[in-house]
Amino acid sequence: MGRTSRKRSKLAGRAIAASTALVLGAGGLALVNVYASAGEGTSKPPSATQDENSGQSMSTIDCPDVATSLQEVPEGAREAVDRELAALDTQITEAYQKFAENPDAAQETLLGPLEEQRRGTLAAIATAIQEAGGQPPDGLDSNAPCTLRADDQAPEQGESPDEQGESPEPSEEPGSGGQAGNGPSADDFVPIEDVAPNVNKVRNQRGASRGQFETKCGTNANGKFNPDNVIVAPGVSNGAHHMHDYVGNQATDAFSSDDDLANGRTSCRNQRDKSTYYWPVLRIQNGQNENDAQADGGGNDKNVGEIQTPAQVTLKFVGSPTGKVVAMPRFLRIITGDAKAFVNGNANANASWSCTGFENRQLKDKYPLCPEGSKVVRTFKFQSCWDGANIDSANHRTHVAFAGADGRCPSGFKAIPQLVQRIVYDVPPEPNFAVDSFPEQLHKPVTDHGDFINVFADREMRRLVSCINRGDRCR
Repeated sequence: MGRTSRKRSKLAGRAIAASTALVLGAGGLALVNVYASAGEGTSKPPSATQDENSGQSMSTIDCPDVATSLQEVPEGAREAVDRELAALDTQITEAYQKFAENPDAAQETLLGPLEEQRRGTLAAIATAIQEAGGQPPDGLDSNAPCTLRADDQAPEQGESPDEQGESPEPSEEPGSGGQAGNGPSADDFVPIEDVAPNVNKVRNQRGASRGQFETKCGTNANGKFNPDNVIVAPGVSNGAHHMHDYVGNQATDAFSSDDDLANGRTSCRNQRDKSTYYWPVLRIQNGQNENDAQADGGGNDKNVGEIQTPAQVTLKFVGSPTGKVVAMPRFLRIITGDAKAFVNGNANANASWSCTGFENRQLKDKYPLCPEGSKVVRTFKFQSCWDGANIDSANHRTHVAFAGADGRCPSGFKAIPQLVQRIVYDVPPEPNFAVDSFPEQLHKPVTDHGDFINVFADREMRRLVSCINRGDRCR
């Protein structure tokens, strides 16, 4: 079961504790706190084992993402189901930690017990849905087995890796590198100059909503972090297993109700915007640690290194190229990107990476190495179509959608203002930075994602929509 206690380890400011060893988790896994460059490695990385049949180095645990199959969950079962889904994530995290400690003892002592744990949790999900009057999806129990997979092995589900030119050859030691031994690796980086321009914009048609509304909410210079995710794991401490940056609403954690958010303080200049904006932190893995080095979301979940405060955060709402937009409902929840895209595939991998001066070149599955004078840029474009009825859905995706290649929303959906987040970092041009991730996702850039809860005052949302539909630029 996921933890539901309010007790948590807090980051106290930006103090950095440099030490010679990092103890991870209750099992006492000790990792030397010296960064080995992504090109370096040991003869046998702590997160890799050899598959006797294929000869590949196995580097992580691949489990089916149950949440994506839960498209219909009765409202009365949502809380219990979300809690059980968080328990599945905790089980994978704990199994991955055991794999990192002893990669040779995997099949019988790791995957078998993990499957049994998952079967019990899946049964609890099915029971919760049935007791609330719903019907569990067919084959839910088939999601119990997990496998081992290599870093360079394509996932069975989702799309193939991104089409930004040829990728470097896979490393000999998948999953190696990084201060915690589970990435990033040299293969995860590419010089931005080597990427061909690949951005295509949809042309505005007659009647397009051409305006934009910018809200300034700071860069999280005050250091609000936690490893929760109130959208996907409400009521569960450390539901994300990685640390999030927050701007906007300062009351946001796993236990925030809509009333808490409505009454919370905001870092936004526009005090009528109490929305929640959050994303995984970016860290420099340079041998130094934050003071979350032995805390949940940090070192306990193999996320280590110095957390980087963004140099700039831009939050803009833009219109539709094919027509007018309608107001978002208050407390609408939207997630863009997929925190588990490394094992799920790229179908929902919508975040992208680039460099200032090169933003016509966007990457999904690589980190950019920027030339001197250029800075790293993360871009999140959120879904711009809403089903007109729901502020959330069972899998936190199907109540919103992206517009098609022609800019139009799917049938039955309405165009809403699209949130576009641009986050800039001034980091050294070296292959030693990465976003926080679930441990088994190996800090892959494709797992980047952003979360948003609309807590604009209703009147201010109407002003935002009017501005965009008129074609103005407003704040």
